Amino acid sequence: MRRMINSIVAIYQKELQSYFASPLAYGVAGIFWLLAGFFFLIVLRGAFALAVDSSLQGRPTDMPFIILQDFLGVMGFLSLFILPILSMGLYAEERKRGTLELLATSPIANWAVALGKLLGVTTFFFTLILPLMVYETIVLSASTPAFPMTTLITGHAGLMLMATGILSLGMFISSLTESTILAAILSFALVLFLWVLDGLSKGLTGPLGNLLGHLSLLRHYTNLVQGIVDSSSLILFASYILLGLFLTAQSIEALRFQRS
Repeated sequence: MRRMINSIVAIYQKELQSYFASPLAYGVAGIFWLLAGFFFLIVLRGAFALAVDSSLQGRPTDMPFIILQDFLGVMGFLSLFILPILSMGLYAEERKRGTLELLATSPIANWAVALGKLLGVTTFFFTLILPLMVYETIVLSASTPAFPMTTLITGHAGLMLMATGILSLGMFISSLTESTILAAILSFALVLFLWVLDGLSKGLTGPLGNLLGHLSLLRHYTNLVQGIVDSSSLILFASYILLGLFLTAQSIEALRFQRS
């Protein structure tokens, strides 16, 4: 067990170092922070306009909650574009460089390799989210009465859970091809489908509508953004994470079988 943990940590460190040494990763980070800052200003501007309107009508409004909910809603949608770019090279680059066969035939279990890679890319995404949490905290801490920071933490935990699920599924798609562009496109198509399932479910009735709604990323992410910690949401995101890891391990196992 200790050897397995050491192997996962070694792969995690190697994957994380590759992101911090990649010009593409810095480019993605720069664009993400630029867009996030821009949208945060847009959300603040809209919230202030709403506050003035509510004040004129004598209607109380929970402005910090509206700011957080709107901004995390935008960040969730923006992540649909960023995450496939981060996951596209997890295995596709290994396949292109010819090192995937070495991984497939190494004594390290396929699931351990996949877990190390997933932890690496998830940590990198967390470094993208961290600065946003800082300036959100600064703004929200200025509210009176004090805004409950547990809502801020729950919302961002939801963002990280959703991101890890998407990255895990994207990792599986990356293991199927040596084309990083194709992996990014297919991953984006898949997560977009899972995102809009909530809208599709509202047009259906019966068990099928309930099933599609339950599988929707948007519905469960929205619950967590609103501070609602629902066990079904946690189970769904955990299921996507485990499904991506399982399918990735099976994909590499199939490659090992082909080479034997």
